[in-house]
Amino acid sequence: MAQATQEFGDWPLKRLMTEVCGSGHKSADDLTRAQATEAFERVLADEPDPTTLGAFWLANRWKRNTPEELGAYVDVMCDRVEYAEPDADPVDCGANYDGKGRTAILGVAAGVVAAAAGTPVVVHSGDRVPTQKQDAYKHVLDELGVHTELTPSDSADMVDETGFGFYYQPAFNPAIDDLFDRRDMMGVRTFVNTIETLANPAGASVHLGSFYHLAFAKKVVDTFVESEFHDLDRVLMFQGMEGYDDVRPGYTTVAEWDAAGGEEGGDAGSEGASFDDFEIETAEYGMDLEEADLAVDDVAAESAEITEDVLTGERNGPFADAVAVNAALRIYAREDADSIEEGLDAAREVIDDGSAHEVLEALREF
Repeated sequence: MAQATQEFGDWPLKRLMTEVCGSGHKSADDLTRAQATEAFERVLADEPDPTTLGAFWLANRWKRNTPEELGAYVDVMCDRVEYAEPDADPVDCGANYDGKGRTAILGVAAGVVAAAAGTPVVVHSGDRVPTQKQDAYKHVLDELGVHTELTPSDSADMVDETGFGFYYQPAFNPAIDDLFDRRDMMGVRTFVNTIETLANPAGASVHLGSFYHLAFAKKVVDTFVESEFHDLDRVLMFQGMEGYDDVRPGYTTVAEWDAAGGEEGGDAGSEGASFDDFEIETAEYGMDLEEADLAVDDVAAESAEITEDVLTGERNGPFADAVAVNAALRIYAREDADSIEEGLDAAREVIDDGSAHEVLEALREF
């Protein structure tokens, strides 16, 4: 039901559609920060008619959102997020919440390995989020016997006790979770699919995410810059399998933003920051793997099995290599290693000496 007691400004979604963003992808205007803020406040208050809401979301998709709009949407969302910051400062992994359907989810194993190497990691997801409603972090952790339906405070404690933490969207971001039915009826992704990955429930200073095209990585960085809520030090993004935060085998483009990057580097939207991109090739690390080598039939169950086998040292080959390189990127993102090669050495060491599996056992006991 609409919250009739809440007061808004002069821009109901229908007026925004008529006068600003609803005239098609070529002629539509962008929303100002004030308009975008009011629009999403109305959405989260369940004020718009469902037809108008769907049209507004679709208009945003057609015209493509600007970082200023996304920054406003992020800030409205973050104002409603229940934050719980651990004492550790982890890497925030913002994988797509609607999950994967063809390849293994490697982020649990990679995060556990990074944690064992001294890089705390936070992951977050919902449960069968539209539009794909496929397997995500929660489902792999459930298969591994790790508690996932935690309060944000418990999630923060998990980080400090084990080095790895899971935050559950319905618990820390209920306003977005309440949009499930409306999003499900849309049938296509909306800007909510982007901003929910940027919630950063642990208040981390480093964000790791993924993109299909490099221009989107730049847009995410500029969104963080436009956000008045977030104050990140670093963002690392790469081309992920199925849009997830699992690095693709072969050639992969990596985008790196540093808030204090010095005078060199590209424009990242804030003075003194740097935005650069570079390529990595898994073959250069002695890895002979292709994306087809990482395919599975049952994503959650097989990802959990792979995680267990890699962490116990019982599985070598493509999956072990993929876990190691993904762990290395997390270690490098937090600058706990000066290079990805150095991160790989740290990742392999904690797998070989059993430290990584000890973190998994600590998670099960939490």
